[in-house]
Amino acid sequence: MVPTVEWKDNQVRILDQSVLPEDVRILDCTNYTEVAEAIRELKVRGAPAIGVTAALGIALGAKQYKPKDLEGFHRHMDEVCEVLSATRPTAVNLFWAVDRMKRVFTGLPQKSVEECQEDLLNEALAILEEDVRVNQSLGKYGAAIIQDGDNILTHCNAGALATAGYGTALGVVRAAWEEGKRLRVFADETRPVLQGARLTAWELQQDGIPVTLITDNMAGALMQKQGIQCCVVGADRIAANGDVANKIGTYSVAVLAKAHGIPFYVAAPISTIDLETPNGKGIPIEERDASEVTQLHGGRMIAPVGVTVWNPAFDVTPANLITGIITERGILSPHELPTQLAS
Repeated sequence: MVPTVEWKDNQVRILDQSVLPEDVRILDCTNYTEVAEAIRELKVRGAPAIGVTAALGIALGAKQYKPKDLEGFHRHMDEVCEVLSATRPTAVNLFWAVDRMKRVFTGLPQKSVEECQEDLLNEALAILEEDVRVNQSLGKYGAAIIQDGDNILTHCNAGALATAGYGTALGVVRAAWEEGKRLRVFADETRPVLQGARLTAWELQQDGIPVTLITDNMAGALMQKQGIQCCVVGADRIAANGDVANKIGTYSVAVLAKAHGIPFYVAAPISTIDLETPNGKGIPIEERDASEVTQLHGGRMIAPVGVTVWNPAFDVTPANLITGIITERGILSPHELPTQLAS
């Protein structure tokens, strides 16, 4: 599969997910503002991938600075970080990555501009490589929840396309598949941007993993027919009390799973857990343009012109609906995150 994001020839190379699966298009970003635009316009999406891309965007912004003045470089980098931080408000991995990159150029003021530029690139590449390793690790832990012959429901896309590689929710599926377990993924289409239909179904087909696509309003009927053994989704931010923000519609799936006695798991790296946010009420929820709801992918109108639209990109699933949070440290209880992370 084409890498979601990579550093190549002093550019940030991004797989444009806004045109998948019809077209496989690569964006070569030559400056940090192009990277910011790619994040904002969902050309790259998924909390871990956003974090990695932002880190590479900061490294690219550093390379753009030509003077040798260290004080000017710091001012320039503050602006770069501010622009990238403003792209998506909900995905905490974005802010985690930006803060980590900031520590590189603020913690070493004695270094030259060239040395800081090199250090920032090395840190961004380390974040990318770590993301793949973390996903593989959480995938191994998560594979234990899947039994041979299971049907797994997922919502949105939390696969290799949403990360630097391997995936979170789909990383769990991949690990189970690699262990030789027979399984099938049921992918919600995930309105309004159809990440499940366009991305999850495509990604699983590429890997030869059995997948069945359903519309979002079919999930309850499927569970009622005892067709699902567990649900696994990703996350964009997890509050300290275990509440989880993920793609809009996740809460509905969790409620349905609870009603049918089906385990509901969230797969996410530790970097997605935000202990500074006490509960889900404090998670900022991004609201996006009405056209995503009123138009089909490609621009065809499916609603009356001028109709009022509410289009939140995410919802919050309360911790009491979540069976466990699958991380690179193991499967954590959503109710005891601060204690578990401190140990």
